Amino acid sequence: MACVMRSILMNTDPGTAPLLRVNKLCVEYRGAHATLRAVRDLSFELKAHECLGVVGESGCGKTQLLYALMGLNSNAAQLRGSVQYRGEELLGAAPRRLAALRGRRLAMVFQDSMGALNPYLRIGLQLCEGARAQLGLTRSAAQSRAAALLESVQIDAPALRLRQYPHELSGGMRQRVAIAMALMCEPEILLLDEPTTALDVTVQAQVLALLRAVRERTGVAMVFVTHDLGVLAAIADRVAVMYAGRVVELAPAAQLYATPQHPYTAGLLRSLPRLDTPLTARLPAIPGQPPLAGAVDAGCAFAPRCALVHERCQTLPALRALATAASSSWVACHVTAPAERIREAWT
Repeated sequence: MACVMRSILMNTDPGTAPLLRVNKLCVEYRGAHATLRAVRDLSFELKAHECLGVVGESGCGKTQLLYALMGLNSNAAQLRGSVQYRGEELLGAAPRRLAALRGRRLAMVFQDSMGALNPYLRIGLQLCEGARAQLGLTRSAAQSRAAALLESVQIDAPALRLRQYPHELSGGMRQRVAIAMALMCEPEILLLDEPTTALDVTVQAQVLALLRAVRERTGVAMVFVTHDLGVLAAIADRVAVMYAGRVVELAPAAQLYATPQHPYTAGLLRSLPRLDTPLTARLPAIPGQPPLAGAVDAGCAFAPRCALVHERCQTLPALRALATAASSSWVACHVTAPAERIREAWT
């Protein structure tokens, strides 16, 4: 029974092993006076070809989660729990093994494309380096593959772009190059750290369309991290809402947008701009500020900002299945109110 319930939570078939299984992952930074808990007891599974969206305010642990999956946390980080790729444990794995998996099995698109690309090296060299090391391609074969990938991500004159430096490209083109670089070794899992944040809305839409096309063409699974629920609506199958290092709601995207079950999720959705809102109306916002990573007490971290707070919120709510919703929807909240009451609490 426990196995079946776990498969429901992670939205997987009990008979099908997931590509990625994360169980009770913790990422901590211990200082002289306090311990900063960037990620706290986080669990999820990622199926083949699935796109899992992860959303939350700045500082909630989204990027630290991706770094933990890739083994890129700093030496000061202390990691506990489990991160398994096809049953192989990655936490504590040898650096040589992690290097062999990066790019070939798991690849990442970083938030700052200019920072992710070496300004002193031509685009072609940066694209070809991983393919030659991981796939054993010759220089000419790697260049041909790089040119084909640049064309596939809608960059014109790919042969010319391979000879250029990052500063010679626009922000949107650099982001496309970063996506092409992540796809060079045909990974099974693509981790995206806010890949559209620094782009204007037109280029943002183009990048999202590109990612959808890449997913359809290659079947790559994605973990898409962002602070923008509007972006996830265009690409995610499921959405995990993070707050203070924990997942507070996990549900299929359509269900989460239609009937949010956590007050924080409802507050985020209410903060989105709407076409039917009067031009003179102020954009609603969740009151207060997110807690610092080392200042989370034993109770619900969202309680100081919540409109539905009550006495039970002094204890930490567990992530539980909803009896009145679809079995694939989970929430970490003591409030058992329907979505309509949660929405009304923010009016």
